[in-house]
This record gives sequence, C-alpha cells and structure tokens, in this order.
Amino acid sequence: MKTSVTRRMTIMFIVLALFLALAAGWLLGSQVPPTASSLAAPATPTQASATGGIAAAGLSTAIRQVAQQVKPAVVQITNEQVQAEQFSQPFTVPAGVGSGVIYDKQGLILTNNHVVEDAGQLLITLPDGRSFKGRLLGGDPQTDLAVVKIDATNLPVAQLGSSDDLQVGDWVVAIGNALALPGGPTVTAGVVSALGRTVQEPGSAPNQPGPYLFDVIQTDAPINPGNSGGPLVNLAGQVVGISTLVAGQAEPGVPAQGIGFAIATSAARPIADQLASVGHAVHPYIGISYASLNPALAAQLGISLKDGAVLGEVVPGSPAERAGLQVGDVISAIDGQPLVSESTLSQIVDGHKPGDRLALTVTRNAQQLNVTLVLGEKTSP
Repeated sequence: MKTSVTRRMTIMFIVLALFLALAAGWLLGSQVPPTASSLAAPATPTQASATGGIAAAGLSTAIRQVAQQVKPAVVQITNEQVQAEQFSQPFTVPAGVGSGVIYDKQGLILTNNHVVEDAGQLLITLPDGRSFKGRLLGGDPQTDLAVVKIDATNLPVAQLGSSDDLQVGDWVVAIGNALALPGGPTVTAGVVSALGRTVQEPGSAPNQPGPYLFDVIQTDAPINPGNSGGPLVNLAGQVVGISTLVAGQAEPGVPAQGIGFAIATSAARPIADQLASVGHAVHPYIGISYASLNPALAAQLGISLKDGAVLGEVVPGSPAERAGLQVGDVISAIDGQPLVSESTLSQIVDGHKPGDRLALTVTRNAQQLNVTLVLGEKTSP
C-alpha cells in the first residue's frame, strides 16, 4: 500500500512538472528549441530584414544569398582613352577599370564619375560574359556620380534601397571588380562603422583637391582599387551605397586600416534621376568653403559656440558674397536648424532648390547676426 501511494505521488509530481514546463513555454512566447531541420533551412534575405537577417539566417548563409542575388547586376567598366603616336592613327587603350551596378531594366548603370571621367569609350562587361559599349548619359563631379546606359535585353537588376534605414553596426556587403581580377566581381563583408561622414576625394591633378562628399557611409568591408562605383548592399539584398573611396593614411607613414566610404543612396538616387533624364545635375549653390567649428577654432575666434561652420573662403560674385558673408564668419544655424555635424549644412542646402531663401544665424566678432541668403545654381558639366 505504501509503495502504491508513493508511485502515485511520483506520477502526479511528473505530470505537474510537465504542466508547469508547458505553461512556462507558453508564457515565454511558445519558444521551443531549434530542430535540426530548422537550423538547416535558414531564412531568405526577403524574410530576414537588414538588421535581423543574421539572427534568422546565419551570417555566412545571408552573405552568400546577397552575393547570389546582387552580383549578376554588378558590371566591370573599362575606361578606354584615346592615344595617338607619331605617324599613326588615334587608338584607344584601357586607362582604368572600375565597377557599376545595373539598377534599371532599361540598361541604366550607376557608378562613380571618376570611373568614367575623360573616357573616349566605355566597355561594360557583365558577370555572365556579355560585353557592350556603354554610353555616358551624364556625370556629376561634385557628388562623384555618373549614369551609363547599355542597350541590351534580359538584364539582371539590383534594387536601390534606403540608406536612411541604416544603423551603425549593421552588416553590409561590398561587391566590385577589386584589382580587376579575372573571374568576376569580388565579394567582401563588414559593418557600417559610422554614418554622416564628410570626406574629400583626391584631386585629378597635383595640388588640385577633389570635391567634398557629405553624408557618406563609413564601412570596414574591404574596398580596393576597382571597387569604385560598385554597390554596398544590406542583408536584404538592397543597394544602400556606392563604394567610392578608401582612407589612405592616418598620418604620413601610418596607413589607415578598415576604413572605406560609400555614397549613400539617399544622396545618390536624386542625382542619378537627373543624370539619366537631362544629362546633368543642378545643385543649389552658396559659394563658400568652410571647416567645422572645434574648441581650438572657437578659442581663436573668441566665441563660446560649440557647433557651426567657419568660413575659410567666400567666392567673389557668389550668393554668399551678395549676402554679405565674410571669411571668419561662423554659421551656427540655417532656418533655425543648428549645424551639429559636418554634413548638416550640406544636407540642409541640398534639400532646397536654386532661388530659395535661407535664414542664416551668423556669429562675427563675437556678435550674432541674422543674414538672408538667396541660393544660386551650380550645374554639373
């Protein structure tokens, strides 16, 4: 009798324990341990968001899927320039190789302006082996963007996504023709290291600095010569940037490591639309060069401001000169919006069109002024 009672109590205890375990699982969202089959079937990029794809699919699988989806639309662009020798006819020779991405089924390719600059002829080669002559629809040196067109059918197309959704730490994939190696585009991976960077491109000639690029994505995904113009892609398979530049040296003799830059699609898309439709880009124009305010500059100018743009040049005849701006002025706000980063001034100005009026908050000789400026127009060649 005692043994029977003990056995019944044991059974009741086991049943109660099972019930409590099931109840706990229900309260925790019905989570169950992954099975072998669930681990073997990771989510696709469309099921896994750009920020959650790794947890759902596993990093290696997610990157593989992105590469398979986007790489067919990444082209090699060979810039062929005209050469002439004595007693011979002019001929073209390859002057450089870069990358581009097909973003429209009509054969539109987005790339860097410096990839196609001064080309006598453009040769476009797809990963499937097909080659076409490319026609430059328009280039914009100020943003280092260009649009090339090829006449072809059955083209693979990559989707342009929104760079506004990126966050620091998100995984990204860079695809491009690194070092022009045979065998098709190279795939590298890394994270978004920073957002909203301002960088200056190298000039096309000695002592001739290149343009400043604003609101740029910084990544540690390896970018090499030949990657220029290729896409930076999120784990949903969407193009969020155009690779354009890699940091060279932190200081003389000290090479930088793991710092590359890509033009965000939020900035690239409207320029690409203009280049494809009218062949040039129109930019609102102030006519200044400036540096970001820092404690050393603030102390030198005798002001207590922490953020702003210190004017280093006012172009003669520009909207800035007509508005009365001077070298040494500090613009701290535009239309009431504080300039809290290097990119803020450019972002505000690019959000307007030529002819718009801007209300500037300016500090000069420690005195605050209110200045009205009418934006001019600067057209790419």
